[in-house]
Amino acid sequence: MNTLYQSASLYVGDLHEDVTEAVLYEVFREVGPIVSIRICRDAVTKKSLGYAYVNFQNSQDAERALDALNYTVVRNRPIRIMWCQRDPSVRKSGIGNIFIKNLDKSIDNKALYDTFSAFGNILSCKVSTKTEKVTVTNEKGELEVKTVSKGYGFVHFETQEAAEQAIAKVHNMLLNGKKVYVSHFVKRHDRLKALNTETRFTNIFIKNLDKSVTLEELEKMFSEFGKIQHAEVAKDEKDQSKGFGFVNYENHEDAKKALDAMNGKEIKGKKLVVARHQKKLERQSLLKEQYEKRKIEKMTKYQGVNLYVKNLDETFDDEKLKAEFSKFGTITSAKMMKDDKDGTSKGFGFVCFSTPEEATKAITEMNNKMVGQKPLYVALAQKKEIRRAQLEAQHAQRLRMQMAPMGYPGAPVFYAPQPGRGGYPVQMVRPRWQHPQQLPQQRPGGAYPGQVYPPQQGGRGGRGGRGGRGGQSQRGGPANAGGRGFKYSQNARNTGKQEQPAVVTPAPVVAEQPVPVEGSLSLSSLADLAPEEQKNVLGNRLFPLVAETQPELAAKITGMLLEMEIGDLLHLIESPEALSTKVNEAVAVLQQHESE
Repeated sequence: MNTLYQSASLYVGDLHEDVTEAVLYEVFREVGPIVSIRICRDAVTKKSLGYAYVNFQNSQDAERALDALNYTVVRNRPIRIMWCQRDPSVRKSGIGNIFIKNLDKSIDNKALYDTFSAFGNILSCKVSTKTEKVTVTNEKGELEVKTVSKGYGFVHFETQEAAEQAIAKVHNMLLNGKKVYVSHFVKRHDRLKALNTETRFTNIFIKNLDKSVTLEELEKMFSEFGKIQHAEVAKDEKDQSKGFGFVNYENHEDAKKALDAMNGKEIKGKKLVVARHQKKLERQSLLKEQYEKRKIEKMTKYQGVNLYVKNLDETFDDEKLKAEFSKFGTITSAKMMKDDKDGTSKGFGFVCFSTPEEATKAITEMNNKMVGQKPLYVALAQKKEIRRAQLEAQHAQRLRMQMAPMGYPGAPVFYAPQPGRGGYPVQMVRPRWQHPQQLPQQRPGGAYPGQVYPPQQGGRGGRGGRGGRGGQSQRGGPANAGGRGFKYSQNARNTGKQEQPAVVTPAPVVAEQPVPVEGSLSLSSLADLAPEEQKNVLGNRLFPLVAETQPELAAKITGMLLEMEIGDLLHLIESPEALSTKVNEAVAVLQQHESE
């Protein structure tokens, strides 16, 4: 048995998006008793992320499932099973992890596993793949999208000794007619670092070549520095020079001499650029590093001195903008933004001062100052992503304030269907993300706007006295809401020191059936109903509409929508577009608070 993994939890990957918990249960049920199965899904779309966790009652069954069911085909795709590793340090350490490349395209996960399992226990085994369209047509006569190997993969052994043995035995061996390369796995960051610090090279890159330079001329130019193994001038599909080429020498010293002598040399009226040839990965890393360095330098240079100015008159140009702000200090640059097509002013620009003190003085005196017919808006310039994040946070705060009234004890009812009943019974739910400081202030008389109380079965109220209708106290407030001794805690059953036992947040309660309103709803048809019954009727209509697009969140979203006015709720029922907009806003609020 595997010595490192005594748990009974398995990771199951490479799942088809249509695979459900029920499908996995049918696959694993024959091995032994299963405690739970969970497919990981996207928080927004609820679509499968392609992997799941299966928990058995004992580790022996889990190991048997790993041995017997690994790479079993489920929904036309072989699943990949591994021990569930809760300690990320084992995965990130790289101990026992090897890299294999130049694999034949016919070698899949199972073939790779079978090849290397002879050297020791394998924790993980994967061939990197990509999806591409193939010319083979399916039964419907359509092009199929198939997963094909990229020609390399990874094997993670339980011990370093097993990895060493695999490298020694398989490196440069033939697998399906191809000589494979096997080595220790090196992290991407370490590979890039090694490439950037590489000092020895034989291949040089030459650009800014005149397009009339031929291969023979290129070889003649560079052959004086040493023996050339290979030279090439890059050409397009019309066999015309692209203006760059490559020269590969036998040794590093010759390549270094050629680089030093030819870089910057003028050939046929053009200065050559000669550099060490870099792989794409190394080049991307270097460019990214240079970009980040310039970005930091630019941010540091203009921090606190660059101003954003809008509401400018269309007559403003760079000189006029500079003249307007020059009285506050030395201006290093002033730029009006213009339309790329017709060159007309966009009504905003940027002014950069030499010191933060000058910029602060300009903001203080020029913000909201009337210039022409408009009051100027002047503030420190911000990066686009920072400004967008702030606007999104402000928008979310406004939505939070709109949705806040639903979070207090005795909040509006949510509707969830139950089999065998004629309507949607009332279910008390308090969102676990609601903080006490977000609760609205209680109005005189103890009533909250749009509040609906579920009927209680003869229980007593909180400190307000004997419970009245719907669990309200004699003072008109919700039972036990805001009473002394009540302490609100997230994710916990909230009870306090009370004179009489009372249910603060009851378990799902089946309410009295709401009074049905047949036909189309209107203000007149709801006028004769009590406020509680109005919300119940509207909830019964809203819930199935919300459930069409958000089945798992329908109960919460319906309760959030019931905070709106009656007229607005009727509009949502009649207008699918308006309902869709409100549902999306509610989903955004719930997602944000889930992430906090």
